[in-house]
Amino acid sequence: MSLTESAEELTELIGNLVQIETENPPGNEEACSEFIVEWFGERGIDAELVSEPYPDRPQVGVRVGESEPTLVLNGHIDVVPAGDTDEWTHDPYGNHVEDEKLYGRGSVDMKTGIAIGMLVTSELAEEIKSGELQGSVVFHAAIGEETAEPGTKSLLQQGYDGDYGVVLEPTEMRTATSEKGLAWYEITVSGDPSHASRPHQGENAIQYAQPVLDALANYDQKVRTRKDELVGCAYATVTMFNAGTKENVVPGQATITVDRRFLPGESIEDIDTEINEVLAEVAKNHDIEVSWERTRTYESAAIDVDSSLAEVFRRHSAKVADVAPDPWGITASTDVRNFVNGAGIEAITWGPGNIAQAHTYDEHVDLSSARHGFDALLGAAREVLSGELE
Repeated sequence: MSLTESAEELTELIGNLVQIETENPPGNEEACSEFIVEWFGERGIDAELVSEPYPDRPQVGVRVGESEPTLVLNGHIDVVPAGDTDEWTHDPYGNHVEDEKLYGRGSVDMKTGIAIGMLVTSELAEEIKSGELQGSVVFHAAIGEETAEPGTKSLLQQGYDGDYGVVLEPTEMRTATSEKGLAWYEITVSGDPSHASRPHQGENAIQYAQPVLDALANYDQKVRTRKDELVGCAYATVTMFNAGTKENVVPGQATITVDRRFLPGESIEDIDTEINEVLAEVAKNHDIEVSWERTRTYESAAIDVDSSLAEVFRRHSAKVADVAPDPWGITASTDVRNFVNGAGIEAITWGPGNIAQAHTYDEHVDLSSARHGFDALLGAAREVLSGELE
């Protein structure tokens, strides 16, 4: 295939994937999974619809080859909801291309990563089957990443695993060997409702919530002093506040949501303890009732910054797109934790596109970066499968 033909196929494939709405919630991945299985089938590659963990939301697993080493190319097909479509300049599922940019929900996060993973898997499959290349390749099109569901985890458990992994998130082709963790906490402050004409009869949960907010602000300042060389500092950010049922009712309950970004050196158990201690102290000092629940968790993960896998990807990214080969960590959370922490697989987060475009109105991907990503991934994958990594 010529460079022109491969570029055209890549653009077409990204566009086809973007046009398939896979919003999560609620979790509309099935049609996209079926498209991917059919795409591989047309190229003589067996792809499986995997019904774990949810039968009504199948994902895709592909394995080509039986020899070691095995490289796993991972991406998720779910996207965050497009939101108010009137805020979009172009139809979020219209596959609009303008000035070398392809617009649409998921174009960066992460249908481009899925597309280059599919095309590279297809290229490697021909070379593996012909005997030109040793090793094996596995491809994931996982569900549920946006809501911390066990899509990637279940694919690894179903046998779609390997020796090395690449999570194809948009990093501008920088190679991340570590990432922050994420925990969401829902904190409930209790009061006693009453009619607003008799506010003294009730106990206003909003007023009770103020010392809790103050304590959380102090906690945020404390954790921001914790720093990691690659991923920066920790955060504890209040992101939501909900109280009240009607204009003339003194609210009997207020709910505060905290987004806690944590470093590879912090454990979720220790963070739970910190949150509990902060809230217990404020409850005692102000004689209020406070409870909490951790509603979602993405663990932090890290591998050796000088890993051989990372060095290969740094080198190919520098060669193809002049990306500085500096050690780097990603501040967002990805499914790489399922490789590193859950399966004990050496893995990185790497891919084309700018994460600043993720979850935005008019999300788009620069098609030149997509082409560079394909070239670098193919070159790096060939080197990994050569079996020369230490």
